[in-house]
Amino acid sequence: MEWQELTQLTQGQPLVVERVRLAERGIVIEGAFELPQLAQLEVSDQVFVTAFVRCHGSIKEMERIFGVSYPTIKNRLNRIASSLEYIDTDPAPSRSEVLERLQRGEIDVHEAVTELRSRQ
Repeated sequence: MEWQELTQLTQGQPLVVERVRLAERGIVIEGAFELPQLAQLEVSDQVFVTAFVRCHGSIKEMERIFGVSYPTIKNRLNRIASSLEYIDTDPAPSRSEVLERLQRGEIDVHEAVTELRSRQ
């Protein structure tokens, strides 16, 4: 089953995958896995995001492909973006990471305390 079919079947309802099989390696993983955010979008929004990436983010090219105006493209991008959770690509270091850096002498006690307090 393709992701698009699955998205249409679930009609936007929350979905949990409980089994993943790596066919070529004969490995099965069981548990509770959520679909990635992009796979949770409506099929038409998945197509739109794919086109946007393939156009290297060119709104002008998106206007040409979809035959709509700049504001229409921007509004749709804003709507899709608002439905996606922000992913922090530079998370704060863990407590143990801060303490390890302190132990190695990479930071002093004051810096360690500041970093640990900023995590709260």
